[in-house]
Amino acid sequence: MAASGRKGLFVTLEGPEGAGKSTQAALLARALAASGYLVCPVREPGATPLGDHLRVLLLAPDAAITPRAEALLYCAARAELVERVIQPALAAGAVVVADRFADSTLAYQGAGRGLPLEPLVAVVRFAAGSCWPDLTLLLDLPAAEGLARKQGAAARQASAWTRFEGETLAFHERVRAAYHQLAAAEPQRWQLLDARAPVEQLHAAIWEAVRARLPAGG
Repeated sequence: MAASGRKGLFVTLEGPEGAGKSTQAALLARALAASGYLVCPVREPGATPLGDHLRVLLLAPDAAITPRAEALLYCAARAELVERVIQPALAAGAVVVADRFADSTLAYQGAGRGLPLEPLVAVVRFAAGSCWPDLTLLLDLPAAEGLARKQGAAARQASAWTRFEGETLAFHERVRAAYHQLAAAEPQRWQLLDARAPVEQLHAAIWEAVRARLPAGG
């Protein structure tokens, strides 16, 4: 569901914890810029003052937030991001590279938290408006392997896990299964990639997938 009259390309990276989305989003943005494309990198939640404030709250390990409130806070951050950043960037012809977007809410708050899907989809669509990804890259790996990666990173950086990284393995397995279901339902939008591949090999696969969708000329 592309935004009417827009000129850019909207690419999102999705996947379970530890899949390397942030690393790959940064590499993709760098490759696009080097090829002469106007690039707008964003992350969820974040990339706006409201989103940055909500990110701190939503990811804090000790935050007590009910599932419905959590979903609504993510969607509030997304609505702000779409209107203030993504839509203007697409209208200007930029390639928007998003580290997570609406599908994360369906996977984490829907499958992970067990919220009813029909009203959740309605809220997600309302927040995103007419702004929907052209291409979604699913960086996939087993949930236990992803959590082990995150645990290792947290130990190296002496940092606490987020609220989501601290969830049970069963939670993360539900999230991963939901991503596979979403990808199967829209194969024209999604591309599944093995996040266990070496960083440069995975980047090459992402670049190939994105390059096939790029508008002519940088």
